[in-house]
Amino acid sequence: MNNKFQALKDDDSGDHEHSEDSEALKEKETEICDQEKTQSTAKRKVEQFWRFYSHLVRPGDLTGHSDFHLFKEGIKPMWEDEANKNGGKWIIRLRKGLASRFWENIILAMLGEQFMVGEEICGVVVSIRFQEDIISVWNKTASDQATTARIRDTLRRVLNLPPSTIMEYKTHTDSIKDNSSFRNTKIAV
Repeated sequence: MNNKFQALKDDDSGDHEHSEDSEALKEKETEICDQEKTQSTAKRKVEQFWRFYSHLVRPGDLTGHSDFHLFKEGIKPMWEDEANKNGGKWIIRLRKGLASRFWENIILAMLGEQFMVGEEICGVVVSIRFQEDIISVWNKTASDQATTARIRDTLRRVLNLPPSTIMEYKTHTDSIKDNSSFRNTKIAV
């Protein structure tokens, strides 16, 4: 029996399926391990965010003229920021009473990467006004029509908006020209 084992061990017939299977298995195990690490990191980030978020006043509880900005780390909620200067924003005007729920749904969609547009989303703003509330989602590249359409479609789905809901896309260049929304507003930190 010992000789049989030796003969199999010394056999160099070129049949290395077992070795290739073993390498493929190791690669798959590494891939799974990497995915678990990524998921674990994402889970920690969401938990850290939620600990902070749970202490904030909800947008619907704010009075008067107020803005909340939530942007990715390193991106300022300013048109001139390097990440924003070639971008734009989807604007949704809401009747009073919807801002808190919509704000939270968008934030959860961003954290859960439901927009599926990579690093294209820069941030989100909720603006509380006397007559209406406004939510806007800022992105990096206004000229990328496929990406802006995907953001629009995801917003419609995440917010469960009726097809008749009016959504406006405005480039930051146009906002600068007409000095419209969010200029000279205070940033909630």
